[in-house]
Amino acid sequence: MAYEDFYARLGVSRDATQDEIQRAYKKLARKYHPDVSKEENAEQRFKEIGAAYEVLKDPDKRALYDKYGEHWKAISEGRQPPPGAEQAGFDFGVGGAEVDADRLREIFEQMFGGQAEGFGGFGGRRAYRRQWRRAGHDVEAILELGVKEAFVGGERELALSDPRTGETKTYRVRVPPGVRPGQRIRLAGQGGAGMGGAKDGDLYLKVRIRPEGTFHLRGSDVYGKLPVPYWKAALGGTETVEGLDGSLRVKVPPGTSTGKKIRLKGKGYPKKKKGERGDLYFEVEVFVPRTLRDEEKKLLEKIAALHGEKGGEDGQ
Repeated sequence: MAYEDFYARLGVSRDATQDEIQRAYKKLARKYHPDVSKEENAEQRFKEIGAAYEVLKDPDKRALYDKYGEHWKAISEGRQPPPGAEQAGFDFGVGGAEVDADRLREIFEQMFGGQAEGFGGFGGRRAYRRQWRRAGHDVEAILELGVKEAFVGGERELALSDPRTGETKTYRVRVPPGVRPGQRIRLAGQGGAGMGGAKDGDLYLKVRIRPEGTFHLRGSDVYGKLPVPYWKAALGGTETVEGLDGSLRVKVPPGTSTGKKIRLKGKGYPKKKKGERGDLYFEVEVFVPRTLRDEEKKLLEKIAALHGEKGGEDGQ
């Protein structure tokens, strides 16, 4: 596929100002937008216009493009350009937009960390001598924890694909107690490998909190289930349950039905503000045993009789 000039795509001259480039892009984008355009190959033209504008609107990218033409991206990513890449750029010695050599020197030094020794004039007639240095890229992965796991924190082991080798690697992670959903844990130097002696990137673990047992998290409040025997639901009493940080005594009011929520204030998940916690809610589930002792059956039959109903399997 033949190389196409980004300036030609937008219909502007090579010395066009940023405002002129923006105006040209907006005009063409309206003309070729796939949702409204009836032009042939509108979608493809719209993509090509967008790609050209993405480069020319950015002064740094434009400077590299003006110098190296279609090879600008390889240079910006720290890759070795093909032979003659500098000759592929535009010759601004005659009638072109003047690119400040000091500005190009600054861009390269920021990208590669090397000295711009012997940086020549326009047209790429002299080589840019540089150290090919590029910091490793950062990597992000998901760290999934149960509600109680996240609350307690501590050391965890996580098996992930090594960004350098692609092989599975085990990482030891220290999770801070009460870590929040979406919070990132940084493992310095565990990301992509740097080039030319530059530092390696970092590995960021983004926390995702999943339900654990009957517990699930909503904001800073925690919701769980509380099984209650039928007789305690009717008469009231207390139940011992496991909360996030140990055993809790929960008071069950008389006449409690399935679905009732019992709130324990300040026993939920830590809030962003240090020292504060959300609430813990237990949803009652009243249960009746599958089999009853004879004495229990007789007592229930008496209760049924008090309500004018016949107990037992024959009661209708």
